[in-house]
Amino acid sequence: MNRLLARGASLRVGAGFAAGAVLLFAVAPFALSDFRLGLLAKYLCLAMVAIGIGLAWGRGGLLTLGQGVFFGLGGYAMAMHLKLADAGPGNMPDFMELYGQLDELPWWWRPFASPYFALPAAVLLPMAVAFLLGSLVFRRRVRGAYFAILSQALAAAMAIFLIGQQGTTGGTNGLTDFQGFFGYDLDDPVNQRMVYFIIAGVLLLLLLAVRQLMHSRYGELLVAVRDAEERVRFLGYDPANVKLVAFVTAAGMAGLAGALFVPAVGIINPALIGIVPSIEFVIGVAVGGRATLLGPVLGAVAVAWAKTTLSEQFPAAWTYLQGLLFVLVVAFLPGGLASLVRMARARRRTAESPPGTAESPPGRTASTAGAAQEVAA
Repeated sequence: MNRLLARGASLRVGAGFAAGAVLLFAVAPFALSDFRLGLLAKYLCLAMVAIGIGLAWGRGGLLTLGQGVFFGLGGYAMAMHLKLADAGPGNMPDFMELYGQLDELPWWWRPFASPYFALPAAVLLPMAVAFLLGSLVFRRRVRGAYFAILSQALAAAMAIFLIGQQGTTGGTNGLTDFQGFFGYDLDDPVNQRMVYFIIAGVLLLLLLAVRQLMHSRYGELLVAVRDAEERVRFLGYDPANVKLVAFVTAAGMAGLAGALFVPAVGIINPALIGIVPSIEFVIGVAVGGRATLLGPVLGAVAVAWAKTTLSEQFPAAWTYLQGLLFVLVVAFLPGGLASLVRMARARRRTAESPPGTAESPPGRTASTAGAAQEVAA
């Protein structure tokens, strides 16, 4: 029975990937205008961050409220390269000349002129910061609310630092007005669609990679650390290393999302990486369902779309609506919207089963067995 349930869950996930690929590559480019397609590209970048949060929080129990830091590191790495490419060899970016505070390009800007440095740095730099922070925090057994507050404080410090360095980071305005993307004109709608396809492809690859990770031995160990950390330590594993891998992986995904966000949206500034954006990432994951694979993606896209749509009609009340949505989901649907499908399937199995039959081992009903398999998917 368990094998049949696992096989059915795998088939459902495979069908979900196929449907998602068709929607992203065959339907959306033809059904949406260039403007709406650009918005969808933005939402998909946010979904990449949500995948990492789903891994760290949903599977590892690490409530990360500072993913904006890693998103910003990746975004600024890409933005610095694009600004230097637009300026040309030996020239400073336009905002440095405008502010007039520098006579020459800062030394730490120069390596980003090379795409062979900037692209890996957009992913490896967030991972390195996460590794340093996680090594200090997890080995001291900091967890729960204390870890969440610490990560949130890091996001606030990052935003304040960027605002104060106006001459080198653009300050509150950030970095914007990018002309090209590796030789392609970003003002050309055809190239904008190319950026969208790159983002959609990367999102699907991340989903496949995370699914493989969740179903590996490490994925089982991560869940074990979440549920019974002391038992895992007693068995000879170091929970700090297990949590560190999840935290660093989530940071790398956020950095990659930030790097792709820059050519898709055309801007990166402190307002996009502070406390509020970091909390919005978590809200999207919670709404979709943090314990599932596709739930964080769907939740992040849904919340971002609602923010864009409802904020146009209720600009002053949208923040309260977003907070109310989060409270309602946590209070009445802790498994997120993904749990609605799981509950419906469990109810259907119960209705179809003849009275008095037992389709699962004693102490575990068919509905809960199906729910567990769905979570594992």
